[in-house]
Amino acid sequence: MATDLQAAAAIAALPSVELKAHPGDLFNIDAALTEEERAIRDTIRQYVDEHILPIIGDCYVEGRFPDELIPGLAELGVLGANLPEEYGCAGLSSVAYGLIMQELERGDSGIRSFCSVQGALVMYPIFAFGSEEQRRHYLPKLAKAELIGCFGLTEPDYGSNPSGMITRARQQADGSWIINGAKMWITNGSKADIAIIWAKTGDSTEDSSIRGFIVPTDTPGFQARDQKGKLSLRASDTSELVLTDVHVPATALLPNSNGLKSPLMCLTQARYGISWGVLGAALACFEEAVSYSKSRVMFDKPIGGFQIQQVRLADMLTEIVKGQLVSLHLGRLKDAGNFTPTQVSLAKRNNVDIATNIARETRRLLGGNGILAEYAAMRHMANLESVYTYEGTHDVHSLILGQAITGMNAFK
Repeated sequence: MATDLQAAAAIAALPSVELKAHPGDLFNIDAALTEEERAIRDTIRQYVDEHILPIIGDCYVEGRFPDELIPGLAELGVLGANLPEEYGCAGLSSVAYGLIMQELERGDSGIRSFCSVQGALVMYPIFAFGSEEQRRHYLPKLAKAELIGCFGLTEPDYGSNPSGMITRARQQADGSWIINGAKMWITNGSKADIAIIWAKTGDSTEDSSIRGFIVPTDTPGFQARDQKGKLSLRASDTSELVLTDVHVPATALLPNSNGLKSPLMCLTQARYGISWGVLGAALACFEEAVSYSKSRVMFDKPIGGFQIQQVRLADMLTEIVKGQLVSLHLGRLKDAGNFTPTQVSLAKRNNVDIATNIARETRRLLGGNGILAEYAAMRHMANLESVYTYEGTHDVHSLILGQAITGMNAFK
């Protein structure tokens, strides 16, 4: 395991600082982390404090992703941070990767989404299903952000039921492929240099015919259209992809992709990171609520001295601690090779739910000020409504858990 996070170069270069644990760490989670994991978390935390928090409120209001942050994020080594060093990545533990996602989403869900898509949904499928030539060609460039990628699975009419996709890839006599279809709600779509496109091959309607393709976005017939009118994830790039007779060579196929299980394996990686990331949003809101409760005076004393606000804060902290313990244990299981997609569903479902509720309660605690962009709560609250839906909706994860509990499939 790397001790030099491409980030460790960054760790060494940063000025020495004394960083305290989050006030939400009531159960001393810090003590369960390795020295390297704490150093990585603190490095990313400082980066978020210095580079993301000062601008993200304005980016959200303006509806733009801060592209100027991309080189710094790449330099820190956060893109595909848990993939092997031999491919130009940092080779970090799953827990260290989770802590990175936590700190990035403490800044904004859009920032974490950018990094999560690049690593878990673009780099991971190339690593897991690509040829060695594809790995060595693409992964170092993606890790350095010399290339940006996106992941095309969801379609306008097929979100929670990806097996119903209508995108088709038909192989030609020379081994090349022609792809036709559309993908929806694609993070990084408008800025991507390559897209991982999932399509059914030939005329087959079976799940087993689903394969993955690396499609350069400058290929004739490929279009990315910005999604307009978003009230959530405004500091994020979201697009619709349209592929009209997109011709790619035989080498575009991810040769080891095989059926719906392949993109679902990618989603499992992303959902794991989300379970950590949303804790960062929850912590940001909790810290804002605590600070505000101590400074906002009403009826001649700080509102933190009133029972109703103390109950709010106690509930927030309790749920944060529970979420921290779930994600930490899941990360250790993942590093040991013993985790399951069902466990990831529980963590994603629980942690997104509690983070959404914490953001909402913080907004309420802040009163009228809670709707202002200078405070983080409403921005996180709106963002988390999207996270509640993407990478498997809350209800879909409920049914995954229900099937595991009862042995009965409620999807059909």
